[in-house]
This record gives sequence, C-alpha cells and structure tokens, in this order.
Amino acid sequence: MNETTDLLIIGAGPAGMAAALAAASSGASIVLLDDNPLPGGQIWRDGPQANLPTEARRLRERLLACTNVRCHPGTRVIARAAEQTLLVEDAEHGWQIRYERLILCTGARELLLPFPGWTLPGVTGAGGLQALIKGGLPVRGERLVIAGSGPLLLASAATARHQGAQVLRIAEQAGRAAVAGFAAQLPRWPGKFVQAFSLFDGHYRTDTHVVQAYGDERLEGVRLLQHGKPIELACDRLACGFGLIPNTQLGQALGCELAGNALAVDSWQATTRPGHYAAGECTGFGGSELALVEGAIAGHAAVDDTAAARRLWSRRAHWQVFARKLNKTFALDARLKNLVRADTLVCRCEDVAYGELTGHPNWREAKLASRCGMGACQGRVCGAALEHLLGWTPPVPRPPFSPTRIETLLELEDFPRN
Repeated sequence: MNETTDLLIIGAGPAGMAAALAAASSGASIVLLDDNPLPGGQIWRDGPQANLPTEARRLRERLLACTNVRCHPGTRVIARAAEQTLLVEDAEHGWQIRYERLILCTGARELLLPFPGWTLPGVTGAGGLQALIKGGLPVRGERLVIAGSGPLLLASAATARHQGAQVLRIAEQAGRAAVAGFAAQLPRWPGKFVQAFSLFDGHYRTDTHVVQAYGDERLEGVRLLQHGKPIELACDRLACGFGLIPNTQLGQALGCELAGNALAVDSWQATTRPGHYAAGECTGFGGSELALVEGAIAGHAAVDDTAAARRLWSRRAHWQVFARKLNKTFALDARLKNLVRADTLVCRCEDVAYGELTGHPNWREAKLASRCGMGACQGRVCGAALEHLLGWTPPVPRPPFSPTRIETLLELEDFPRN
C-alpha cells in the first residue's frame, strides 16, 4: 500500500497539528504521521492519567474535521526510500509515502547526563517519568526527587503530585539570581506567568544538583549539592532532566543543515533543502506557544500562502524572545561535566563506562573500540551525553532509523532479496 500526498508532516505535536491546520484550507492533500497513538506530541501526551489542556482537545477536533488531512498514528519513519519518498511502518505493515513537500516537526528529547547510580531501577528522565505517569504508572505515596534544569522539572513534579506522589525536592541547577530574573520578566507573557505560578512548589531549590543515586537492587536515595552543601534524601524515585535536545536525525538524513544543534530554517521555516520545512523544537526549544506559531508559518508557506505566513511573523518574534531568555536562564553549568566518574556507565545499552571513552579523540574511534552507541538506542542517549561532556559530534544517523521488521525493509526496491 504505497501512498502519495502533496504535503507530508512528520510529528503531530503542537507544531505538526498547527502546520496541518494552516495548510488544510488550501485543499492540498496532507498526511500527518506520528509514533504516538493520538496527536499531541510529548507535551500533550495522552493516557489514562493524562489531563489534556482544552487547546489540545480543540486542535484534535479541528484536525478530525479536515477531510483532506489523513492521520497515521503509531507510525515511524524507517528510511529514505527514494527522492522525496519515505519508508514508514505502523504496528501492522510498512509502506512508502511519496510527497511534494515535507514539514519536519520531530520535536526534542531529554538530555540525560550520566552520574554515579543513574542506571539504578527507579531513576528516569524527568519527562520520561511524566510520560510514564500519564500512561498509568502508579506513584501514589512514593517519595520523589526531581533534578536537572528547566521548566520541565516543575511540570513533571506537578504531574506526579497530582497522582499522589510526595515530592521531596525539585533541584534546579541554575542559580537563584538567574531564575529570579527570569521570573521577574514573565509578566511579558501572561500565560506563562500564570502557568509558572500554578506549578510552583515549595520544595523547589535553585543552585542545586544531583551528585549520586545510591541503592543495592534499586534506588534508595540521592545525594545532592544544595547551595554548595551536600545533603542526602531517601527516596523511591529520582527523575533527572538536563534540558532538551532537538531531534534532528531525520532532517540531517534528508540533507537539511544544522544551526548549532537544531535544524537551520529561514523566515518561512524552510530548511536548506528545497521543499522541506521544519517547525517546533527540532529547530530549537521554546515551548508550545512558539511551536504552534512556527508550525502555522510552515504550513502556510508549504502551500505557498506567504501572506498568511508573514502575518504570523510578529507573534513568532514575541515567543522567540521568550525562548532566548529561557535558554539563557537554564543554560547548564560547567560543573555538571564533573558528575561522571571513570567507572560510570555512559552507554547503558552496551555497558561502556566513561573511562573507556576518554582516551579516544572522537565518536567514531570510541565506537569502533568500545561499541559505544551500537545498542538499541543507536547512540541517542550516550551520543548527546558525550557531545556535552567531550564535545564530540554524533554521526549522521543511517537507516533504518528505528528497529523494524524485515517485511518493511522488503518494501525498498534496492533491498537485497537473495
């Protein structure tokens, strides 16, 4: 079952939904695919314990009403099959989609930095814990510590607290003056000011970071450095997130260039490859409001409605200012590079410790000597960590981009069948 469409949108988070809705009025045929069961992305992830905002439900309803938008949930991109053709797969089968234009709305993932004990059962990412809870993980009565950097810590804590967890500490590595200065400017974005006020937790501490998680068979407690003084808290769960990393792998595989660690785009959200656009957190982290307006600009531009796209430029600029201040405030302190020890696992998939990597000049040499990055996650976790710790540039991903079935690979014309 091969498919053709005028516009293919990869990722159905806020940016992807906004892009589809903006382009839909043109009458173009649109395919919107995402690996989640329902539109919303990670920020509006659904589940038995999720509490979706009204805006997310409204956007879903509008999408369902668009007869020229076909949604493919639970679908992943496996490979580039040919020029402007992708091989994709869902739970039942694989097929090819040929497109005229494409918008990448692939979002971002958490930066997980290794520290002693980070592989113990009970230790997760901050966003990972939030996703698990929304999916039904019971946390009622559990003692929880959340550490790292950025607003996701507060959001994750609120989700856990709503489901009955006892939040002992929210450890924010950014300094008190930086966070206070950022908070003082929030009235410029009233919605964010109200949101921050609603999420605030009395256990929030600035200038605090994780040092070690400890326990025998699973997590039993955590050691923190709080305002320069070591403290120890017994806990059942530790959730750590050190910010977000744009998901650029597919864009890079398609030939789109980077600006820093994000996909490079122009004023129309167009990438460096003609006919290919990008919006949302794959172009840099700035929150759902920025993702929505970027997605709308990309959607209008992709169907040549440049006037409608241009009218949104001022709104985008407004949220870009917020994004710059946010990223500056929660920039990671260099001291976090000192958390890892020689015997700390960096590549969890292949059990490779930090000491096995430091003698190599780059990612390729380390991978050849140690199998680092050759496990199930294909370097998505350890690659980002080593980029932060050692300045290594992870390689451009090679297909298949996700684990897949042989039957799906057979859809490729040049796949060897003998």
